[in-house]
Amino acid sequence: MIPQQQVQAYREQLMTLRSALLAQISEQRGGSRSRTDVAADHFMLAQDSHAQVITQRDLEFSLNEREIAELAELELALLRLEAGTYGVCIDCTAAIPEARLIAMPEAQRCMTCQEKIETT
Repeated sequence: MIPQQQVQAYREQLMTLRSALLAQISEQRGGSRSRTDVAADHFMLAQDSHAQVITQRDLEFSLNEREIAELAELELALLRLEAGTYGVCIDCTAAIPEARLIAMPEAQRCMTCQEKIETT
């Protein structure tokens, strides 16, 4: 369990990361436009080849999926913080080392469980 004095520091770090990600998304999209709308703009350029259009569309969709996943991970970390389960592996309930939480504050698993997930 995370000591109470560190809870606020982790909360601030997670909120800062969340705000930065939302600002990045907004900036890249030109405001509140979706990636789909931004990708559609690329389709309208007559000088682009079909391959360029497809590549750009795939990139836009991939970036959108990654941003959504990152945002969800940060939101889940904030929920775990509020529930008092932040810093506890969701698979084995072992404490997640502080160094891992500093490097990756949205981490849900200890390194052992994360490696198992990544290799299966």
